[in-house]
Amino acid sequence: MSIKLKVEGYEHLIRDTKSNAIVNSATLEYDLYMRRTKSREQNSDLLRNTVKEINNLKSELREIKNLLKEVTKK
Repeated sequence: MSIKLKVEGYEHLIRDTKSNAIVNSATLEYDLYMRRTKSREQNSDLLRNTVKEINNLKSELREIKNLLKEVTKK
């Protein structure tokens, strides 16, 4: 059985004596952290998808440009 000790100088931190880990007991702070992490991941996904879409459009424009060049040569 592990004993939980308060970390000196921190209200919401406790030390688990069995694993020697420091654990934050404030669930509100954890929820805020998780929301921020999820928001960052969503922003990253949005940026990644936007870059893919832009690259796809560039590729299509190159193809159109090449086709126009071929048509104007004839």
